[in-house]
Amino acid sequence: MKAEDITAAAEALYQAEETGHQTGLLSLAYPGMTMDDAYAVQKALIARRAAAGRKVIGWKIGLTSKAMQAALQIDIPDSGVLTDDMAFSDGATVPAGRFIQPRVEAEIAFVMRGPLAGENITRADVLAATDYVAPALEILDTRVLRVDPATGKTRGIVDTISDNAANAGIVLGKQQHAVDAFDLRWVGAILTRDGEVEETGLGAGVLNDPVQAIVWLAKRMALYNQRIEAGQVILSGSFIRPVECPPGSRIAADFGPFGSVSVTFG
Repeated sequence: MKAEDITAAAEALYQAEETGHQTGLLSLAYPGMTMDDAYAVQKALIARRAAAGRKVIGWKIGLTSKAMQAALQIDIPDSGVLTDDMAFSDGATVPAGRFIQPRVEAEIAFVMRGPLAGENITRADVLAATDYVAPALEILDTRVLRVDPATGKTRGIVDTISDNAANAGIVLGKQQHAVDAFDLRWVGAILTRDGEVEETGLGAGVLNDPVQAIVWLAKRMALYNQRIEAGQVILSGSFIRPVECPPGSRIAADFGPFGSVSVTFG
């Protein structure tokens, strides 16, 4: 993509979020779009958000499960950026109309005490750099149409990456644990909507080990001269399918001994 195309695509996504009206599929507007192009659009989108006063607070990892990768016909995860306006407190109510088509996933969040950078990051490096882990919910949204009405084409990986990996919000639970206090592969959650169980899953659904997701992110970021900074929050990836959240939805995730987290949609 040309530089002006990247800027135009990022602006279209920004305006979609601001107005609540989705933009068309970027994969249709730019047929030759690559994953590198998509990350360039994402970077331009975050720069646009920064110009509007928003600050980066962390990163999210998406498409870590085999099922979600198969749906988008890829074999690797993707990543996006968390900004301060995305953070909601445990038990908060999301204002009506804040998001276009919100969905929720249950995840394990890592809060970093030190930076991570470089192509040779190991699992031990991640453990050493982690301050604590906590239960979390990720709120997804889509500023891009899920399906093009004219062609029936569904959004693809370049659409999702450009759209900040569909990230829209984060809710951190109050419980904080040392990263080695639990075997994170066996940390699971029961997610309910309006009191009814919608999804269950285990941390092993995230690349067989949520810690390995952080390793993957640090290595991917090294390719783009980026790094994870001390104090940042990292959403390690969902181990459940996304749950639709129409207005009035009450979402709660019970992680057992690991904790709990909830949010309501106005």
